[in-house]
Amino acid sequence: MKTALLPPAILNLVEELARLPGIGRKTASRLAFYILNASNHDAENLARAIREVKQKIRFCKTCFNITEEEICQICRDTSRNRSQICVVEDPASIIMLEKTNEYQGLYHVLGGVISPLDGIGAEDLHMKQLIERLEGVHEVILALNSSTEGEATSIYLTRLLKSRGIKVTRLARGIPLGSNLEFVDELTLSKALKSRMDV
Repeated sequence: MKTALLPPAILNLVEELARLPGIGRKTASRLAFYILNASNHDAENLARAIREVKQKIRFCKTCFNITEEEICQICRDTSRNRSQICVVEDPASIIMLEKTNEYQGLYHVLGGVISPLDGIGAEDLHMKQLIERLEGVHEVILALNSSTEGEATSIYLTRLLKSRGIKVTRLARGIPLGSNLEFVDELTLSKALKSRMDV
């Protein structure tokens, strides 16, 4: 499709949609035409949902999970095991781990992983806040993605936590190397959580 034939408003929508992760120009074009052909009501609902998520969603002051409150639902839940913290890269990983119904502790979202090539160091992540939460914590479970950056971050955190006398475990290796937690099925993730090991 020759983009010169498209009106500027459609071109702009295609450009914005193509910036979303996993969306190429072809898919962005299909989505743009879907939105164009949708009813005004449906298009307004989509626009409203996007505005609402940007206005209402914030990060938990304690663990950096997504929430509409200052403190997320998990951190407020007094029935959770407060002696365990599971460290993840992003809030999407919490959703996957919660679906297993295996873990009843708390979480801490780093907000990424150490990646020198991308200019991301330990100081750019929520590691300082994790250290501040360690009172009464006996175990920290590392549930980072099995990438080179995830491994480097795990090694860094293990040294940091063990120097403070904290037991550090990680998910078992049933999760394929290089995969993201959000794409791992619940059964595999559940078994990996049960079979976590000391590091």
